[in-house]
Amino acid sequence: MKTATNPILEEKQHLRTKCLVYTRVMGYHRPVESFNIGKKGEHKQRTHFNEEKC
Repeated sequence: MKTATNPILEEKQHLRTKCLVYTRVMGYHRPVESFNIGKKGEHKQRTHFNEEKC
């Protein structure tokens, strides 16, 4: 895990909590943290849809 270099982040570290990221896989939602190494790598390479640009 990277350490915070931003003074504001360091000051508020005690207020931070873990965030779960979910993605839709095969018709249902799953947390990304439960993916195996290969699936996590695939998730990082995905292109995300931005509705405003379309």
